[in-house]
Amino acid sequence: MRKALIWIAFGAALIALPHGLSFSQQEILVFLTINILVVSSYRLLTLTGEWSLAHVVIMGVGAYASAMMTKNLGVYVPVAMLMGGIIAALIAVVLSFPLFRMKGFYFLIGSFAAGEIIRLLWKHFRDPFGGAKGIKGIDPMPDFSIGIYDFDFFEPVSYFYFAGFIVIVCLWILWRIERSPVGLTFHAVHWQDKLAEASGVNLRAYRTLAFAVASGFAGIGGALLAHYIGTINPGSFDLDYMVFVLTWAIVGGTGTFYGPILGCVVLTILNEVVLRELGFEQLRPLIYGAILIASILFLPNGLESIVQKFTKRSAKS
Repeated sequence: MRKALIWIAFGAALIALPHGLSFSQQEILVFLTINILVVSSYRLLTLTGEWSLAHVVIMGVGAYASAMMTKNLGVYVPVAMLMGGIIAALIAVVLSFPLFRMKGFYFLIGSFAAGEIIRLLWKHFRDPFGGAKGIKGIDPMPDFSIGIYDFDFFEPVSYFYFAGFIVIVCLWILWRIERSPVGLTFHAVHWQDKLAEASGVNLRAYRTLAFAVASGFAGIGGALLAHYIGTINPGSFDLDYMVFVLTWAIVGGTGTFYGPILGCVVLTILNEVVLRELGFEQLRPLIYGAILIASILFLPNGLESIVQKFTKRSAKS
């Protein structure tokens, strides 16, 4: 009963939150919501012990696919978003054939190369990708009404509610996957790969599955972004964005489901509230780098370890 009340209060707070913010802060809230999905999907891949530098580019695959389907084929936006996620997952499966011949550092570098090849294709082919200028005039989410509330998707509040609903559903699915036998096998592939293989587990198949599922949800995140901002280009999914995702995951910690989410929220608040207000926003890469190094040296288990210590002390008292 107590947990239910906590979740109800949390949900009510999320619903009320954007109404106490300015227009620009509401937009930041939308981007934060999308980034939470991206970093949470990235964590699913890390469960198998692999870290990719192509995750943001594959997010872009979902964005491009959804944008092209709505703009060129007239597909209904929510359907196109789902298809964008499916196409991103299929691209990940194709990439898995060369990439999963490698492990560890070599996989990391291989994924970076694969991502850059995809970005070069976007830049080189003006038709259908729009070349270096990308795709403009992407169809927005069509307005609709539920009861007395009218969803006007040119308003950040409406898009926050829509994106928030999609992200919560995706997070619930990711959470269920992690707690399922498949999720336990992902952990085994990471920590006991030799034992898992001896038990008949196909390591490559499970790594491919994690890669595809993580990419699918990242693709949905990319589609949500594309239909909100209305324009995308190869620079929208560059290495800087990937470094931010890595930083959110590492600073937050990947040992728990909420770790990367915590890292994303804390660093977004730091950037948008502190750095922007103080006029230091251009120093964000430098400050993020310093935070990343400090986290690795002094907080190797991430911010989640602080939460765990606090909850343990509360439980004892």
